[in-house]
Amino acid sequence: MYGRGKIGHNWWYRRFRGCGYRITIPRESILDVLSRTDEHLSAEDIYLAVHKVHPTIGLTTIYRTLEILVQMGLVFKFDFGDGRARFELAEGPKGKRHHHHLVCSKCGRVIDYTDFIDDEMEFLSRAEQGLAKKFHFDITHHVIQFYGVCDTCQGR
Repeated sequence: MYGRGKIGHNWWYRRFRGCGYRITIPRESILDVLSRTDEHLSAEDIYLAVHKVHPTIGLTTIYRTLEILVQMGLVFKFDFGDGRARFELAEGPKGKRHHHHLVCSKCGRVIDYTDFIDDEMEFLSRAEQGLAKKFHFDITHHVIQFYGVCDTCQGR
């Protein structure tokens, strides 16, 4: 199997045990595919990668398994406006890697934005605290996507 015994993948084994789920070949295969890329893959992209190794795993199983992984908090699901849900790991072996997305409205390019400056961190912290207090809501995470036109498309 993919992750068993690999130190980098042990974090998701602990999460499965903590949530009471079994580690199945489809679950492990999807996590393995997502752990090997920085791209935001669709269910179809994941299916094609998994199918190369496990041809008996169907697209329906991929969809169903992705929903479970999203519910468990292991995988994030995004809508970048192209009509296809995209997925990425919520965290990796080094822990959570919080980032935002810049989405080009012309070519669909998605840029992960991670190099936050202090003013941005302070603003987001104040916004989360204010919303939590105002609505008596325990915020666990947030997703921010900025839409515009990338530098390549601006140059066209």
